[in-house]
Amino acid sequence: MTKRKIEYWVIPPAQDAEFVACMEEVLETYAEAYDPKYPVLCMDEQPVQLLKETRVSIAATKKQGKRVDYEYERNGTASIFIFAEPLSGFRQATARARRTKTDWAIEVAHMLDTRYADCEKLTLVCDNLNTHTKGAFYEAFEPEIARAYIKRINFCYTPKHGSWLNVAECELSCLTSQCLSDRRLGELTELQTEIAAWSARTNAKQRGVDWQFRIEKARVKLKRLYPKIKA
Repeated sequence: MTKRKIEYWVIPPAQDAEFVACMEEVLETYAEAYDPKYPVLCMDEQPVQLLKETRVSIAATKKQGKRVDYEYERNGTASIFIFAEPLSGFRQATARARRTKTDWAIEVAHMLDTRYADCEKLTLVCDNLNTHTKGAFYEAFEPEIARAYIKRINFCYTPKHGSWLNVAECELSCLTSQCLSDRRLGELTELQTEIAAWSARTNAKQRGVDWQFRIEKARVKLKRLYPKIKA
């Protein structure tokens, strides 16, 4: 019997009004002109397995690449938080030991206190993970501080089964392939250093995101997702 390879896709439900409503809100957000006072910021996160070397590797030479023993030691997990501003080309990647509501709220608050301290309000594009809530700020900060942060954020959620609409997910894929693939990072501090260096290199290039998929195209190419209106 011939075994056939299975390809995994994020398959959206057919004729789902909630899906297309969230999708069009995201697409409309991406179509807006850049305004430094009201920036659009996308975020995503990803768990990472920390792996320590158990033996000293052999350094590379002119004739042979670096040699690493196949054996490794698991050293727990970490979570990468990535923020991407599509129109300016800004990225920031950080890592924490956990990915709780408090961790998420602290990461977002840090962005508001630093790069976006002078912005009146920002639109935050993220997925529907149960940690990405307004209530998360109240678990991390005192009520008056939590409310002040929330008032500065316009939340824009990608639809369920529609994470491909999040620019930050694409950037997370780039980070993984360009910085983490075929490497073993055994400590959280080591991971933080490496992804921070990736962010700095990427920001130096000022690589923006040219998002071409608009609402008009979605209504044609993804027509099957829209409810059929009965006359």
